[in-house]
Amino acid sequence: MAPPAHRETPGFAYQRCKWCASPSFRRLLCPVCASSDLETEHSAGLGVVVQSRVVHRGTGAARNESLVRFPEGFVVPCRIVGTAPHLVWVGAPVRPARGTVVGATAGEVVFELCEYGTDDGDSLRR
Repeated sequence: MAPPAHRETPGFAYQRCKWCASPSFRRLLCPVCASSDLETEHSAGLGVVVQSRVVHRGTGAARNESLVRFPEGFVVPCRIVGTAPHLVWVGAPVRPARGTVVGATAGEVVFELCEYGTDDGDSLRR
C-alpha cells in the first residue's frame, strides 16, 4: 500500500508563551514576560501589511521591506515579492510566497500579495 501523499500545510510556525499567552515570531524569550517556556503553534499565514517601504541598499535593485500583522497577534518583518516594491500598500492582504523565490537569502521571510477570496481557498475573513 502506498503512503498517503504529503500535502504541505499553508502558513508557518510561531511561538506562544505558556505563561502569559503572548504570541511571537522567531524569539528565544517571550517579548512580554521574558519566559523561555514557548510553545510552537501554526498560523494560517494570512496577514495584513502594517508598514511598507522601498529600499535600495545592498543591491542594485529596489526591494520592499514590510511589517505584517497576523490575526494571532504578532508582527513579522519580511519582504513582499511578486509585485513592484512601490505598489505594496498598508492594509494589503498577504500570504507566504509559493515556490522558490529568486534572490531570497536563507532564513528570510518572504510573502506575496493575495486577493480577498482567492479561488484556491486562501481568503481573509475580516
